[in-house]
Amino acid sequence: MSNRDSDPTAIPIEFDPREQRMVGTAIHGDTPFDVPFVSHIEGNLWTGGCQTGLILPKNIVHLVSLYQWERYKIGHKLASESYHFFYDADVPDVEHLRALSAWVRYCMMDGPTLVHCQAGLNRSGLVAALVLMDAGRTADEAITLLRAKRSPAVLCNPKFERWLRQLKRKMAST
Repeated sequence: MSNRDSDPTAIPIEFDPREQRMVGTAIHGDTPFDVPFVSHIEGNLWTGGCQTGLILPKNIVHLVSLYQWERYKIGHKLASESYHFFYDADVPDVEHLRALSAWVRYCMMDGPTLVHCQAGLNRSGLVAALVLMDAGRTADEAITLLRAKRSPAVLCNPKFERWLRQLKRKMAST
């Protein structure tokens, strides 16, 4: 069974294990991407995608998965491993996102933390941006950093990007 049989928002991705890259086109705006499986954003924050059987890099000590249809092969001891199930569609439950941001920030205090989804663009971008914003960055700064470090296709889901930009405005006005 392929992931497209289960996830209505899954996108076709070509995997080249020799280069450890993913190439595809996101469903949002037919946005092309060519990215490594994982990207270092800053400090202990990493984002990325996944393919079942791909070996998790040994430097990662906390794994936060937002994509239930693919799993890393873990060959070393992790300090934590958590799985959260989101679609790349509407903004997920806000309280869940807030709790996830707090959890990721906590994990980052301990060591390298990977937040991943299918391609490392939207779901993981949403959570990583929220982590960066909760640490003091504006939405613009967080989105710009993620696009520079991962791909210009990060947060190509306009609902996710819009939510982040409106969230910061609402917080600033309160």
